[in-house]
Amino acid sequence: MDEISLVVPNAIIESLPEDGDNAARDMREAVAGWEARLNRFSEVDSDEEVAAAVVDVVERFETRWEQYDDFVAELRAWGQSPIYAMAWRDLQTALIQQLYDHDDLSEHIDRERNARLVNDGIRFGK
Repeated sequence: MDEISLVVPNAIIESLPEDGDNAARDMREAVAGWEARLNRFSEVDSDEEVAAAVVDVVERFETRWEQYDDFVAELRAWGQSPIYAMAWRDLQTALIQQLYDHDDLSEHIDRERNARLVNDGIRFGK
């Protein structure tokens, strides 16, 4: 599988307040870490194993998206600015989209997710 490349979209960086340099740096470091982790998988594993690892990451991003989305509501309820939670939430979505947009990875992700649904359905059906 080809090397995976992830970036923090400029729109997310530009949405941060003027004092958001630290958050932008943190986002770039987090994305670089995820990119390196995913590429380590692709160096040593088969396409199916890489797909399984990518789906694990996608599911983690989805869980984080939900958490950040909850933070947005909580921060608003407390009269605080949710801009950083919104930026991190949007980053999770952007990263998932980048993984799906990566060459043939989308097909592998869908296949792995469908296989997991079937396995879960069989386990729950017993």
